[in-house]
Amino acid sequence: MIRVLVVEDSPTVRDFLLYILGSDPDTEVVGTAEDGEQALAAVERTRPDVITMDVHMPRMNGFDATRRIMETYPTPIIIVSGTPDVAETTKAFRAIEAGALAALPRPAGIGHPDYEINAADLIRTVKLMAEVKVVKRWARLRRPEASPAVTVSAEVLIPAANIAVVAVGASTGGPPALQSILSRLPGSFLAPLLVVQHIAAGFTDGFVEWLGQSSNLPVHIATQSERLLPGHVYVAPEGLHMKVTAGQRLLLSQERAENGLRPSVSLLFRSVAQVCGANSIGVLLSGMGKDGVQELKLMKEQGAVTIAQDRESSVVHGMPGEAIRLGAATHVLSPEGIASALASLVERRFAERGDAQ
Repeated sequence: MIRVLVVEDSPTVRDFLLYILGSDPDTEVVGTAEDGEQALAAVERTRPDVITMDVHMPRMNGFDATRRIMETYPTPIIIVSGTPDVAETTKAFRAIEAGALAALPRPAGIGHPDYEINAADLIRTVKLMAEVKVVKRWARLRRPEASPAVTVSAEVLIPAANIAVVAVGASTGGPPALQSILSRLPGSFLAPLLVVQHIAAGFTDGFVEWLGQSSNLPVHIATQSERLLPGHVYVAPEGLHMKVTAGQRLLLSQERAENGLRPSVSLLFRSVAQVCGANSIGVLLSGMGKDGVQELKLMKEQGAVTIAQDRESSVVHGMPGEAIRLGAATHVLSPEGIASALASLVERRFAERGDAQ
């Protein structure tokens, strides 16, 4: 049985979540809390496997409660947000920054066409997050320290080559890693970055807003046929694959899901390997599953520099771990090391290109 603590100030919503979780034979609600202070006491008392957390609550909100729980009794936390507006979802990512693992919209009510899908998604996420071994993560809230120096070996540098694109894939645990990378890249960074982040529907706008608050680079949701600009970050929209085409433009599509996902890291990486080849960098961050793993190896075979997040800094080492086992990564680094390596690779390759000209 997976033991769940439900933290929600609305009695109606709380009872609704209890109903959904109680419908699954593998989950057991071991306690409830109406605010963050009650949640702290309940965690100590019940020691749940997973917590569902509201954001807006009296006395102590979901962000502060998440931070305090991760400082004392680290537990997998899922943010359940009832309002889909950008401000609300941005706050959900502040809780992820504090240590929560995922954010989901509140399931639609019974009788709504989406109820069954939403309820199943909540139960599935609770089960998946229960498997994650979390550690104390309040250090995420500190100011970014200077990136450690990373020596990039000469064999991964191609003379006079221009980095056309940096492609990044991430899932569970990816948002804080990506935030750490973007906050450390200089505003003068010369390459466009394409990002596929597995995320719940309704949260992309808030995710982009949250990333932009700490990034030195402009962060956008990608649009159809958009021409890539140096130093801009393009995030795949909800429900659409994103790939790069000849001429440095983006192509968005609703073609079939890959690895059960749309957008898919695999499709992005494959397009980058085909179009940009050695003039690209692939980065695979924390996440469950194998999305993008084979395609990161394809990028490496085409001459691209490929990077996987290390186990120590990953919330879930599934995707990067599979890439490392497959021999798909030329570098295995922390987010801080990834930022340093990206800056070094891009600056050196553009410098070489300028010397060659």
